[in-house]
Amino acid sequence: MPGQGRFAGVELGGTKTIALLAKGDEIVERLHVDTRAPGETLAAINGQLHEWDAVAPLDAVGIASFGPIQLRRNAENFGHMLDTPKAGWAGADVAGLLTRGLACPIALDTDVNGAALAEHLWGAGRGIDSLWYITVGTGLGGGLLLDGRPVHGAMHPEIGHIRVRRSTSERFDGACPFHGDCIEGLVSGSALARRFGTPVETVCDEDPRWASVADDLAELMATLFLTTAPERILLGGTVMTKRSFLIPMIRAATLDRLAGYLPFVRGDTIDGRIMLAALGDEAGPMGAIALAMSA
Repeated sequence: MPGQGRFAGVELGGTKTIALLAKGDEIVERLHVDTRAPGETLAAINGQLHEWDAVAPLDAVGIASFGPIQLRRNAENFGHMLDTPKAGWAGADVAGLLTRGLACPIALDTDVNGAALAEHLWGAGRGIDSLWYITVGTGLGGGLLLDGRPVHGAMHPEIGHIRVRRSTSERFDGACPFHGDCIEGLVSGSALARRFGTPVETVCDEDPRWASVADDLAELMATLFLTTAPERILLGGTVMTKRSFLIPMIRAATLDRLAGYLPFVRGDTIDGRIMLAALGDEAGPMGAIALAMSA
């Protein structure tokens, strides 16, 4: 990727949106706005992009968006939000409204694919060509890189809605409005509040119920190792960064689930296979800049 240039990035999140201006990979300006209605939010960011472009032309814009979103450039609804639980956003022309009036190239991808790319370039995925970046926060999503490139098919991966095998003693029905007890409906921040019956920040690290959370995430880890054989899975998002004690628990439970079947996921390699992401809250913003650089 080119290391020099005047790049703008937009991280469009479910609760907040960040616009960034970078010289090369150095962020020099930021704008934070609450994610409200599409017209209001996207117009505010588009105005900021025009201000930066007026000072000196932008070389490219990268958009890392929550989803699901249409990424196929030959689709009539390219850049539009698909059906989403975010009220009022289904069908929103994200790419069109964000970049209206700008002449530079754009790159659009999911926020998690962008974060995976950022970790690959500057974080815990450096030197790793195949990796998953999993965010566990307000929701749960995952971005997959193969040969250092984000993976797309008919759309982007939506692993948050995979159903995992659960303990028969678990009574929680899950919180996903689409699927109930998919992995997002079990371990996202909003799901955990319902699962624990209290805001997550009030639950102590020693609470024994965290073991079930680690078990659920280990089921996802085992599924990803078996289906895509990544060299590394990086765990990010607010739940993981604030509860990093879960990482060793997830590793141990993943080894138990795989039962020695995969030669590359063993006790002497697991620490390098499942890791805490390195960029923290910067993974998303830097992912938007990485996308701009790729454009």
